[in-house]
Amino acid sequence: MAEHQNPLPEEIYKILKEARTIAIVGASGKEGRPSYGVMQALQHAGYKVIPVNPNEETILGEKAYASLSDIPHKVDIVDVFRRPEHTPQVAEEAVKIGAKTLWLQLDIINDEAGQIAKKGGLNVIMDKCTAVERRLLKVPVVGN
Repeated sequence: MAEHQNPLPEEIYKILKEARTIAIVGASGKEGRPSYGVMQALQHAGYKVIPVNPNEETILGEKAYASLSDIPHKVDIVDVFRRPEHTPQVAEEAVKIGAKTLWLQLDIINDEAGQIAKKGGLNVIMDKCTAVERRLLKVPVVGN
């Protein structure tokens, strides 16, 4: 099996520019957690950000859902803050809900999850931070 290759920067730019809704799997309501800071940054950039965590009711003013399947509307990017061994199940759910991109955060790599998502027609990005990439690639605020 070939090692995963992330899309080129211009493709990542397009994914982030076209996205409107991002579900953050493993979102935390604790201020010091990376997922909290990323969620906040993505909200400030104009995205509709939906936290997915069965142990939280709301995070940063958004209703939290127990799973991706519980979200009642379309999701463009599934942004994952879970340990690599949990990502294949997340990838299966991302395919099931019709997401466009499976995005595994910094230090999260799982080839099985990547294969599941690719077979389901999703873009796959691993070991990168959505908020950092958005800033590095100078993606405009959503709606601009």
